[in-house]
Amino acid sequence: MKNACLCLLLLFPAFAQQLEVATSVAFTEGPAADSAGNIYFSELQSDRIMRFSSDGLLSTYREHAGVAMGMLVDPQGRLIICHSAAHELNGMKVNSTARVDRTDLKTGKVEVIADSYNGRPFSRPNDLTMDGKGRIYFTDNSPKDPAVYRIDAPGQVARILAAPEVQRPNGIQISPDDRTLYMIESNPVKDGARMIRAYDLLPDGSVQNMRVHYNFYPGRGGDGMSIDVAGNLYVSGGMNTDFRGSSEARPSNETLDNKAGVYVISPQGKLIRFIPVPEDRITNNTFGGSDMKTLYITAGKTLFKIRTELPGLPR
Repeated sequence: MKNACLCLLLLFPAFAQQLEVATSVAFTEGPAADSAGNIYFSELQSDRIMRFSSDGLLSTYREHAGVAMGMLVDPQGRLIICHSAAHELNGMKVNSTARVDRTDLKTGKVEVIADSYNGRPFSRPNDLTMDGKGRIYFTDNSPKDPAVYRIDAPGQVARILAAPEVQRPNGIQISPDDRTLYMIESNPVKDGARMIRAYDLLPDGSVQNMRVHYNFYPGRGGDGMSIDVAGNLYVSGGMNTDFRGSSEARPSNETLDNKAGVYVISPQGKLIRFIPVPEDRITNNTFGGSDMKTLYITAGKTLFKIRTELPGLPR
């Protein structure tokens, strides 16, 4: 499939890069890159995981994916996936059990590594990241029981944040030095938190000292995010269309103040760059390619890509 150049510009720094269409499907989410340069991403409308190969070929990696949301490939070559619980997608019932599992990309073996905390099943595992010790951190953005968890080993789960400290946790990342945990709040209700929270990440995997790293309110905030070697966050957020009153409407007080795109935010919490994306809804992004300098962005029906100056981290 040929790449179609959309000729959108990277607004900062002064020189420009081109945002390109890598491929198009339907409703894309959760991109992850393996060491060979292949990109895996969810296609939620038909409940599939797609594979966009390093040579530009698109294929279905898994049918009946079980509402696959955030994904990453760990150093051992396993695709780790957050699965939300069964629910309706575009009027169709999708069967799924809320869990975090991992698939060996060589053998296809699937292992569930967490599906409950203290005997209570998860609801909506949404996004995940990994620290330098191999511990997995993931968000559950259930409206009734929002939380952030850490998986130390299969079946060994700790809850590190819960309501009322968090409202609707979404994207999550860890700084290159493993000392800061970032978590996106995506609460669309009136006066809901639409921000990036930052925490000190302690050696034991717990967190403390919450501060607001970047505030998107009152517009639609971030969804998923990646991080580069300098600690800059690449946050997929904003929207170009007011969906209220349409078939895609949802209860929301989000405004159009933040346009759809990737917001590049420094470790000091400053917006240093904006990559506009011409499609709703933008959901997530990941770094890939042989030099980790290609940013892949999921938005609406499209997987976009753009070259960056700094390489990203595979987490």
